[in-house]
Amino acid sequence: MGESIRIGIAGYGNLGRGVEAAVAKNPDMQLVGVFTRRHPADLATLRTETAVYAMDDLAAHEDRIDVLILCGGSKEDLPQQGPVIAALFNTVDSFDTHARIPEYFETVDTPARAARKTALISAGWDPGILSINRVYGEALLPDGDTYTFWGRGLSQGHSDAIRRVPGVAAGVQYTLPSEDAIEQVRNGSRPQLETREKHARECFVVLADGADAASVREAIVTMPHYFDQYNTEVHFITAEELARDHSAMPHGGVTIRSGNTSDAHAQVIEYRLTLESNPEFTASVLVAYARAVHRLNQQGQFGAVTVFDVPPGLLSPKSAAQLRAELL
Repeated sequence: MGESIRIGIAGYGNLGRGVEAAVAKNPDMQLVGVFTRRHPADLATLRTETAVYAMDDLAAHEDRIDVLILCGGSKEDLPQQGPVIAALFNTVDSFDTHARIPEYFETVDTPARAARKTALISAGWDPGILSINRVYGEALLPDGDTYTFWGRGLSQGHSDAIRRVPGVAAGVQYTLPSEDAIEQVRNGSRPQLETREKHARECFVVLADGADAASVREAIVTMPHYFDQYNTEVHFITAEELARDHSAMPHGGVTIRSGNTSDAHAQVIEYRLTLESNPEFTASVLVAYARAVHRLNQQGQFGAVTVFDVPPGLLSPKSAAQLRAELL
């Protein structure tokens, strides 16, 4: 094994903690430290040996980090941080606002390319792993339809979005798939489903002091890209109820391609994830792609990239010869 890949973590919420845990499970990596907007001395990390630095000090560590993993939210953090940090570091992020991915890609690509850095955007499990399986499905069954269902589970991106609504002190959001719709797809009937027919969204919100519940509910259910296309329920609860009933972060998803290879034969491809911890699994994906980003940069591939641009072998710590012998 060669030299360790030096990893930095920008942001230390649930995802940042997951990255810290994931790096520890990869012997070819070492964690340089966590960079936070909070006071570094106040941050309690999972591992006592993890170094903590101020986010404002990032530039001073440019030569010490091979890949910086960005763990901020997609609604406000990453659109601001991604382009700026990609001019200094190779990066991996989990930007997950699907409708804005092309726009975000362009804003990150220009500074990364100019600085000869590699910036992989929108990694995770969706966008990310399920995206790859959608591509496989379409390529293998060109005569077909693709369906993706999420949940039942807690969405980090949507939970972050509702917490940023004025008047919200805390909250979580669950994505609920339609089991009836999933069964229709598995049966090969290739139904035409509207967005509202595939999922519902359920929010549990703790109001800030003096906030108006009706205004908060309206702001949530009409939020573009997040809730406006779904049947969304908003429940107002206490902080104690939130801590007691909604501290776990399970999630999952399934991508199904239903198609025909001939008039006589229908085929169904299904890829499913069942996750006990959404942030820890997302973090594990980010860390694997950090390995790939380091290798791509060494190969001279600069600018923004996505999971579609990464050969699977680059994710593995094993050599190409090992992969051929053990997994092919």
